[in-house]
Amino acid sequence: MLLIKVFLFLILFHSDLFSYIDPGSGSFLIQILIAFFAGSLFFAKTFFRKIKDFISKKNKKKD
Repeated sequence: MLLIKVFLFLILFHSDLFSYIDPGSGSFLIQILIAFFAGSLFFAKTFFRKIKDFISKKNKKKD
């Protein structure tokens, strides 16, 4: 119930914000996107390598 009251208070009593996005903000967003994709690729690479190693160890035990 408290969360609903806080949410309604924020919606009903908001103030106007006047801001802008400068060129530095655009390059920062691009850097964030590049870092996200690079990190995602690295995570996927290590995840699939661990799965591959696990499967190959299991196959070696059968032989």
